[in-house]
Amino acid sequence: MPELPEVETVRRDLSKYLVGARFQSIKIINFKNVAPGATFLAKALKGQKIVALGRRGKLLIVDLSIPDKHLLFHLKMTGQLIYEQSNKTLAGGHSLSDDSLAAAVGGKLPNKYTRAIFDLDKNRHLYFNDLRKFGYIKLVNSDELADILKNNYGPEPMDKGFTFTYLKELCQKRSAPIKALILNQKLIAGLGNIYTDEALFAAKIRPDRPAKSLKDSELLALHDSIVNIIKRAIKARGTTFRNYVDARGKKGNFVNYLQVYQRQEQPCFICNKQISKIKVAGRSTHYCPHCQK
Repeated sequence: MPELPEVETVRRDLSKYLVGARFQSIKIINFKNVAPGATFLAKALKGQKIVALGRRGKLLIVDLSIPDKHLLFHLKMTGQLIYEQSNKTLAGGHSLSDDSLAAAVGGKLPNKYTRAIFDLDKNRHLYFNDLRKFGYIKLVNSDELADILKNNYGPEPMDKGFTFTYLKELCQKRSAPIKALILNQKLIAGLGNIYTDEALFAAKIRPDRPAKSLKDSELLALHDSIVNIIKRAIKARGTTFRNYVDARGKKGNFVNYLQVYQRQEQPCFICNKQISKIKVAGRSTHYCPHCQK
């Protein structure tokens, strides 16, 4: 699943082409995760202009010229947003192939993975592709958006609200593993499996440690490592294995800086001992038993 740096990269790239575009027609194809419904959505969006493209955690937020309305996209595990105009194609999200951009989006558009087609003015098109149909599209008003953000998303790592004090208060009375806690989107928005593993390694903390067992010095190191790694990953345009391309169809290069994620049974870059892989909160987790305590 794309995490905060990947979704932010998609947002920045697509903003250059989508802001100012106007919806001409909308077609939903065999896709149930649309609210308040395909017919309503098509009627409501027709003729409306895209004012801004925002993001919260892994949620993309399209602000519209229609008063008090916002179009939400969540890519979930396998979603893609693909912009097409003449010979230009920009694809962001889950990739189906490493071979080419065309293969990465499943072939010529629309294709069997296409769940929604947004025809824009000036012969522009936006496709929502989703292999497993876990992603969603929602049209909400400002109050509904505020409730969604309040109830589902904590502060992001680079927000002013994400302080050492905030992290300490989260951990003080919680016995859940620290990895499970910082993966919780309601507590900290945008972190996923990759960046939690990397942040915990940088802070030298075992991912299965009870959150309340962490000392102030460890929490300070963890806070700083989360912020630093997210900043670096955004700058590097995210991390790529086989399942993510950014909105230019390029691969993020933070993979070159990974210390533990998906490096099980390989030597640690710090101590040369073997990286381990375990399950924490149902998630595959990579760490160094020697460096992380």
